[in-house]
Formats: sequence, structure tokens, C-alpha cells
Amino acid sequence: MQIDKKTVTKVAFLSRLELDEKESKLYSTQLAAILSYIDKLNEVDTKSVLPTSHVLPTLKNVFRKDSLKSSLSAVDALSNAPSKEGDFFKVPQVIDPSAGLRVYPEPGRRIEGK
Repeated sequence: MQIDKKTVTKVAFLSRLELDEKESKLYSTQLAAILSYIDKLNEVDTKSVLPTSHVLPTLKNVFRKDSLKSSLSAVDALSNAPSKEGDFFKVPQVIDPSAGLRVYPEPGRRIEGK
């Protein structure tokens, strides 16, 4: 199955990824190979195979009843915080603004020029 550049560009936009021409071509080729492999898997007869939610049949989720409990107040939650600003934890900046990362708008809002 072929994936064209337009599809890769659209998926990248929806994923808020900025791809250059070289990356778009590379990912187009890689996605086509993945979908081609999935097409091969779809050819396998699985009529006699039971659906599974996990490969280990002995693995079970442990569930408990939901129960309402009171939350911590902002004062209690922040009481051991090494640094705070108002009612928020203050943390060191981890993304270097000079790294060239683009910040995209909220979902549903358009990027100017797109």
C-alpha cells in the first residue's frame, strides 16, 4: 500500500509534528512498508483463533470499587514542595527555547499560513 506525501503531511500536522521534505519522504516509505506487512497479516486465516486481550491468559486485572474520598487541599499538596508559585508547583524549565521547538496552538485552532 502506498502512502503519499500529502497523507504523511496531514498526519504530521494532526500529530503536531513538523517534518521537512526528507523526513516526509522517509516516513512515507516506512509507513508504506508497515501497511504492506499488515496486509500480509490480514491474509492469515484466523477464524479458529479466539480473540485475546493479552498474550498471557493467567494475567488478570485487579479491580476495586470506586469510592469517593476527599482530595488534598492546595496548601496540603504544596506543603512539601521545594518550590511553588501561588497554588502551583514551580519546576525547573526542561525545554530549551533556543532548541528550535515549535509550539503549536490548541487542537482545532489553525496555524497561520497552513
